[in-house]
Amino acid sequence: MPEWLIERGIGETRAALVENGEIVEARIELDGTVPAGTVVAAKLIDVGRSGRNAVAADSSGTEYLLREAPGGVTQGAALNVEILREAIPGAEPWKRPLARATDQAPLTAPRLSGREVAFPSPGGNELDAAGWDDVIEQARTGIVEFPGGALRISPTPAMALIDVDGLLSPTELAIAGAAEAARAVRRLDIGGSIGIDLPTIAGKAPRQAAGGAIDANLPQPFERTAVNGFGFVQIVRPRMRPSLLEVWGERAAAEARALLRRVALSRPGACRLVAHPAVIAVLERHPGWLDALARQIGGAVGLRADASRPISAGDAEPA
Repeated sequence: MPEWLIERGIGETRAALVENGEIVEARIELDGTVPAGTVVAAKLIDVGRSGRNAVAADSSGTEYLLREAPGGVTQGAALNVEILREAIPGAEPWKRPLARATDQAPLTAPRLSGREVAFPSPGGNELDAAGWDDVIEQARTGIVEFPGGALRISPTPAMALIDVDGLLSPTELAIAGAAEAARAVRRLDIGGSIGIDLPTIAGKAPRQAAGGAIDANLPQPFERTAVNGFGFVQIVRPRMRPSLLEVWGERAAAEARALLRRVALSRPGACRLVAHPAVIAVLERHPGWLDALARQIGGAVGLRADASRPISAGDAEPA
C-alpha cells in the first residue's frame, strides 16, 4: 500500500509517498509557509481595478492577491481570506500568495501528515532508501532519465515545459516519454500549466497512445489537450504550492538546507560548514538552523565561505 513518509528537517519538512519501495510523489514544505487552505484575518489595502486584483495584508504584513475583489468591502476594512496558492519561490519572488475573501473563521490548514520517520542517522532512513537523493537531483537539475531517453524540465513564469528526447524510434519515444513525463509531474509536484514537447509522430493512433500514457500515469484531477501533429500536449493541474523545481529555484537556500541534512546524516560532532559564499550567506541569516544542527550532531557549528566550490558542494570539516 502507498504510504506517506514525513521527515521534520531543519528549515523544511519533507514528505514522500512511497509505493513498492519508490517515491511516486514528493513535497517540501518550507518553515514559515502559510499552507493553502489556511484562513487568516486580514485588511484590504488595495481594492484593485474593475473588480479584480485586490490586495489584502495580514497582521504580519504578508500580502495576498485576491483575483476577485470582495464586493462591498472598502479599502482599510477587515476581512478573512483563504489561501488558495502558497507563495512561489524562484524566478518571481515578488508574486504574492493567491487568496479569496471568505466568511469562514480563521483556521490553520493541516500540515503535511503521514508516518513520521526518524531524522537521518548514518546510513539514512526510509526516505533515503526510497530514493530521496535521486528525486532532489531531478529537482536540482531538471533532468529525468529513463530507458532510451531523458526529460529536460524547465519551470518558467508562464508554465513548466518538458522536452522529451532520446534514441528510440519517434513513436516509441513519444509514448515512453509521455508516460515518464506524467510520472515526473506527479513525483516533482508540478502544478499549473504544463507543456510537454514529444517527438513529432505521424498518425492519429500513435498520438492517442501517447495521450493515453499520460492518462495512465497521472492521477486526476487534471485536464489535457490532445497530442497535436507536432507532438505537443498541454496539461493543467491544480497549483496550490510550489513544485520541487520551484523550491530549488531559490538555489542558495535550497542548497543550504540540503547541506544541513547531509551533515546531520554524517553526525561529525563539532564542525565547520564549508560552502559557496551564497550558501554561507543563507546560513548566516538563519542562526536557528545552525543551533538545531548543533543539537543534532552534538557539537558547535562554524562557517567558512569558499568561492572555489560549486554551489552544491558544501560539506563539513573538523572545527
